Amino acid sequence: MRYWLVMPAAGSGERFGAARPKQYAPLEGRTVIEWALAPFLADARCAGIVVAVAPEDTAWSEVAARLDRADGSGQSTAPRRVIRAVGGAQRSLSVRSALAALAASAPAAADWVLVHDAARPCLDARDLERLLAQVTTQELGGVLAIPAADTLKRAQPADGGSARAQIGQTVERAALWRALTPQMFRYGRLCAALDAAHAGGRFPTDESQALEWQGEHPLLVAGMPGNLKVTTPDDLLLAAAVLRARQGRNAQDGLMRIGSGIDVHAFGPGDFVMLAGVRIPHSHGVLAHSDGDVVLHALCDALLGAAGLGDIGQHFSDADPRWRGAASARFVTDVRAMLDERGLAVANADITVLAQAPKVGPHRDSMRRQIAQLLAIPAARVNIKATTTEGLGFLGRIEGIAAQAVVLLTEA
Repeated sequence: MRYWLVMPAAGSGERFGAARPKQYAPLEGRTVIEWALAPFLADARCAGIVVAVAPEDTAWSEVAARLDRADGSGQSTAPRRVIRAVGGAQRSLSVRSALAALAASAPAAADWVLVHDAARPCLDARDLERLLAQVTTQELGGVLAIPAADTLKRAQPADGGSARAQIGQTVERAALWRALTPQMFRYGRLCAALDAAHAGGRFPTDESQALEWQGEHPLLVAGMPGNLKVTTPDDLLLAAAVLRARQGRNAQDGLMRIGSGIDVHAFGPGDFVMLAGVRIPHSHGVLAHSDGDVVLHALCDALLGAAGLGDIGQHFSDADPRWRGAASARFVTDVRAMLDERGLAVANADITVLAQAPKVGPHRDSMRRQIAQLLAIPAARVNIKATTTEGLGFLGRIEGIAAQAVVLLTEA
């Protein structure tokens, strides 16, 4: 799948009480908005990003320059993937402006768009995966949200009291949730819902409300409390604590898992081979139950091994007719879902193709991009090598092809 990201960032943050808007406040070596963008810049499924900033905003150019230098993978992707749009006086106007700017990239009406707050720097990768997995199973869309945990009160001014003197009445909380971001909807339906709201002089406080005004019922996807919104300077302290705890968790011993995998297939009739999901012309095909992609088969074994989940034969048996002629990309997608369920993420993958022919070099970049997309990691974290056996053995006699994969997993 792929999706587009829209980030409204035109607010002045009056409650934050600082010279600069809260999205540009420093936080653990970055600005708040850089932390908010980071999960999407690192996700190969994110096709493009639009950030809507105020017309007089001068701070965004500094952030854009840093994104230009590196996006966390060591490669510059910001010029290709981040577009600046002019925001409006209301959040929904900024979102609509960003969606209009996105039109230049020609998203289809049915494409998914995520809207994420610039002041939410602590989105956990597991929340993003949960949202994508659950929302894409239905047509409308949905939002990350958290069930209300505290006792809730509806306030009204006390008789004769000042504006600060309030009396409260307890509200039943069983059916109440706090809406978070990202919120995820189809491009065409979100544009239409916002247009209808604005035409009626209404400005929704989030995207789901605009859909609700049209009689729709967006899905609520349970998120984590750490996905907080920075509103006051005290929230920065909480956000810093969440980020430090997460970094500390990722640095703990025992959270890195290494796996290796090997696959071999004999050549047979045909005029192409599949390597890393890329169709490569060749004088032979391969003999296999599925599409015989040795690279992706080795990769699956490495991923399963690192997670302690057995091997590819246990999960995708060649005795199962469901996998006859199947694209091996499906295997990688299913294995990644198993990793997601266990809170494991791929840090990097190193793959070696062993063959006299076909030549891998001309297809190396396409193979890296395809694997990166399947694993939802930057292409910089995927390495493809090729070697021959100097004419020795069945590989040297061009009777078959082999691949070896090594991966590193960490807790997501």
